[in-house]
Amino acid sequence: MSPASADEALEMLTAAMGYLAAADATAMTAEEQARCLRVLERANSAGTAARTSVLGAFGSGQGYSADADYSPRAWLIHKTGVTKGAAVAYTAWVRRAEDHPRVLAALATGDLPESVARILCQWTNRLPEDQRDLADDKLVAAALAKMSLQDLAELYGEIYEQSRSASPDEDNDEVFDDRAVRLITTFQGAGDLNGDLTPECAEAVAAVLDALAAPAGAEDDRSQEQRYHDALQEAMSRLIAAGILPERAGQPVKVWAHISLADLLRLEGSSALQEEWTAQVRARWAGHRAAASEGGGDTGAWLDGDAAEGIACDAAMAPIVTGDVNVDALEDLVRLCVELDGRRDGARDAAWAALEQAVIGKAVDLLSGPGGLASFLRRRQLGARLSGPSLPLDIGYSETIPAGIRNAVTLRDRHCQWAGRCDQPAEACQVHHTKHKANGGPTSVKDCVLLCWFHHQVVIHRWGWTLVLNPDGTTTAWNKDKTKMLHSHGPPVRPG
Repeated sequence: MSPASADEALEMLTAAMGYLAAADATAMTAEEQARCLRVLERANSAGTAARTSVLGAFGSGQGYSADADYSPRAWLIHKTGVTKGAAVAYTAWVRRAEDHPRVLAALATGDLPESVARILCQWTNRLPEDQRDLADDKLVAAALAKMSLQDLAELYGEIYEQSRSASPDEDNDEVFDDRAVRLITTFQGAGDLNGDLTPECAEAVAAVLDALAAPAGAEDDRSQEQRYHDALQEAMSRLIAAGILPERAGQPVKVWAHISLADLLRLEGSSALQEEWTAQVRARWAGHRAAASEGGGDTGAWLDGDAAEGIACDAAMAPIVTGDVNVDALEDLVRLCVELDGRRDGARDAAWAALEQAVIGKAVDLLSGPGGLASFLRRRQLGARLSGPSLPLDIGYSETIPAGIRNAVTLRDRHCQWAGRCDQPAEACQVHHTKHKANGGPTSVKDCVLLCWFHHQVVIHRWGWTLVLNPDGTTTAWNKDKTKMLHSHGPPVRPG
């Protein structure tokens, strides 16, 4: 099929489906409604076959790599917007088509429902490879002759027993090879769990759920499905608490406690602690300045101006920014706030925005870091368990990434931040310097981003793509010859 005719066919298909979707089904007669349902089922079967054929060719030609995706499934999720479950189902048909060409041919005619075809493939997968085609022929022919699913199961049972009799010593592992469990996280962390269990796994799961799902008494009005859900959660909680999971060290859960500065300031006694902190800061920085004027400190001389510029000209540079309080920033902050107040009645233009950013930056200087107000309040207000020292979030160039920065990047990104979209979770990701360390890239939260192994090691370091982290938290990437550019989010909608 030529590209032109393919485009025409797709346009006709889209128009036809759009027409049916917009049609008033209540105005149809029962006969018309029944005919629509029959034709739509045939179209679904033919559509499955068409998608399988195109997706198979797309995968074998690695067309997904042009968009820097690592598999057809990932490409479907990120470029067509389908769910993980749908993408898995689509790619599963590609594998079935290779093993069951007779089934796919029947699908393409629209005569075999997709749901029945899937079951037939699952059945004959349990047969030796040299017997599958013949079994597919028999079962498809029976299905096209309108044999019921129950009768089809009976026919397959006979075929299966005959295959066992012909090869009594053959070890059939098809059921084991098809084992799978899929957990998809949905809105607000809810999950969708489904899968294909081996008989022994199904027996073990049933035994555990039955043991823990018994009604708790006359007041227990949960449905069986609800009791099974609660039994599964209890079973997992017991397993975690048993301390036998790898690398858990007996700790069932790790909690990241997010506490805002505003919440800390509302705690009883915070105002007095702020005054104490301010006094400590003034004394500490006065001491630093006095010591520096006499001969330096911290295993090195404190220099500034021309002396600092001269000695740094041929030195190995390792800037360390802890975010500790810089009292000198207070004077700049006051000056900037006065200037911003003077512009209150003026236009909020680019100059206004730049001034706001400067004020925010100076405010951060006063509040962040190990010696900052937030850290001081946390350590003094939250008790021993949560009073450990703050860690630097920017240390310039570093061969390794400190835990503080790694944790901060992980908490911010949560999953791979590839600009073309990627849903690999944080535990499967690596921390990437947006400016390579070999080129002096700094190790800081704003200069690092989470990327999965594929997008980090292959797409960037092998294929030569470039990724930047934008100020608004989005990412942008382009390939080596700059012929393709990806954005994690589209441009903002213009006002009006």
